[in-house]
Amino acid sequence: MKDVNVKKKKFQVPHTLTIIFTILAIVALATWIIPGGEYKRAENNEGKTIVVADSFEYIESSPRSIGDLFMAPLKGFAAKADVAGFILIVGGAFAIIQSTNAINAGIMKVVKAFKGRELLLIPIVVALFSLAGAIIGMAEETIPFAAIFVPLALALGYDSLTGMSMSFIGATVGFSAAMLNPFTVGIAKGIAETPIKAGIAYRTVVWIIMTILAIVYLMYYANKVKKNPESSILYEHDLKRKQELNITQSEGVEVKFDLRHKLILLTLLGGLALIIFGVLKYEWYINEIAAVFLGLGIISGFIGKMSTNDIVENFVLGAKDLLGAALIVGLANAIVILLIDAKVMDTILYSLAKVIEPLPNLLSGYAMLVVQSIINFFVGSGTGQAALTIPIMYPLGELVNINRETTILIYQFGNGFTDLIFPTSGTLMATLGLAKVPYDKWAKWILKVVIALFIIQLIMITPAILFPGLLS
Repeated sequence: MKDVNVKKKKFQVPHTLTIIFTILAIVALATWIIPGGEYKRAENNEGKTIVVADSFEYIESSPRSIGDLFMAPLKGFAAKADVAGFILIVGGAFAIIQSTNAINAGIMKVVKAFKGRELLLIPIVVALFSLAGAIIGMAEETIPFAAIFVPLALALGYDSLTGMSMSFIGATVGFSAAMLNPFTVGIAKGIAETPIKAGIAYRTVVWIIMTILAIVYLMYYANKVKKNPESSILYEHDLKRKQELNITQSEGVEVKFDLRHKLILLTLLGGLALIIFGVLKYEWYINEIAAVFLGLGIISGFIGKMSTNDIVENFVLGAKDLLGAALIVGLANAIVILLIDAKVMDTILYSLAKVIEPLPNLLSGYAMLVVQSIINFFVGSGTGQAALTIPIMYPLGELVNINRETTILIYQFGNGFTDLIFPTSGTLMATLGLAKVPYDKWAKWILKVVIALFIIQLIMITPAILFPGLLS
């Protein structure tokens, strides 16, 4: 007779790599069903390659085999080698800095300074990152801040989700609801040939509303976690993180904050300032930012009187901790590789556009938002998505009396907000890696936020569709 007291095994969410590979296998099967097709490409006045509207034609597809399926991860990793390498290098560099204990010592000073006013940090940080996302298109540049704000949030009595969200959600909201973002608004306006100042007033209102909502929600959530730490989905996880980081919230505990710690933090701040300057002045990207952090890690190690062996060992340990995140970036990109190699990516875009065409005015706008959000899973680049979709979407919009500025606003929303949850977003996966937050936990927590944001997006585009003059 079986023991009736034996507990049933608790259901476990599959590992992120398992989920993505399953999607990859489904996509490979779909290439045998979806017909091949392509749009013609041409250079616009700014020398950018864009899709030519109304040029789609069906061609012979190239269905993917079992061999293609198993080769796709390496192809995806190779295509995103810069992002994957960036994750490992920044992770290794921060491990060196972390081992000097300078960040922890500085954090405890901040905790002491903000004692009783901890919640004030959230609106300050979120607003600053949102503004940076809205004006200069800050996105990948926010990745390293997760390694700073997560320990800070834990020391303040919050959780890792709060710490990561302060910079990541702040910048993503700003990037997605931007009034001037050169990588989305600027590129899209160039393709759609609309004045740069058109619609800036309404976009500014949208940005303010979205930023305030993000701040209010994060303050509410952080306060809830502080009152009841066990309410956090990462409660057990964060207990271990606090031990790893040697974070204590005991009253009267003094943490040594000496000259070396100050020099290391000044070096770190100088490096971050250099990155922002380089991005704005010289359009630095992944390679340059990674180089700065590698230098920061080495310099911090020497200031902290670490031996070369200690520096290398800490770097390797930090990179090792982020290997899973780097692999996810490559595997997620393999989905796009399969679709492009099978010559069905354009067919998917064409089919989605055809769904919009017969719909009435308001429903067309809503459908366009859904379509842009779906496409963002496959084409994460803001500039790439603009070149692919704007030439098709703005003529479609005009057919149903949706002006070009509203189409651009819809593109902004679809291109940005789903980066909060899509595993194909390199920025998300890299940030999760540095924050050491499991993707499945993040996805479970952020899903309701993404749904709420989608509803707000629908509300925001409604007056723009019904009253086109708002974005003139």
